[in-house]
Amino acid sequence: MKRVFKVLFLGVALFMMSGVANAQVKIAHVNTAEVLDAMPDKAKAEKNLEKYYDELQNQLQAMAKEYQTKMQDYEANQATMSNLVKQSKEKEIVDLQTRIQQFQVNAENEFEAKRAELLKPMLDKIQNAINTVGKEKGYTYILDLATGAAVYVGDDC
Repeated sequence: MKRVFKVLFLGVALFMMSGVANAQVKIAHVNTAEVLDAMPDKAKAEKNLEKYYDELQNQLQAMAKEYQTKMQDYEANQATMSNLVKQSKEKEIVDLQTRIQQFQVNAENEFEAKRAELLKPMLDKIQNAINTVGKEKGYTYILDLATGAAVYVGDDC
């Protein structure tokens, strides 16, 4: 019985190995970061991003200046302020500090969203080209050297 099992197992293993040996796996690679950098549209997108970043920075600097002015005014006049006025000024300063922190978080998120929006058409072009080449050349996989991920998987996988 053990011998029959061993022969059967060996037969199945040989059958599976012959199927693997006959299968052709064609693998290619691409560096999407280099392709993206070479695209002329990327320079335009980077300029738009820089302009957007500068707008956000200017707004943040204006808020920081307002904060600094309120702090200087508070520190200079706190000795002569009544408790009610002092509490009101402190609340103003804390609220402004909170708004600045929230603006920073929102600005980072908005910047990343803007970046993704501007790069999406270029990334779609790259992916479409990869898909076209993959199908035409019969590749099984195309790997991205920039990310280490498979950016194309053939239909037979």
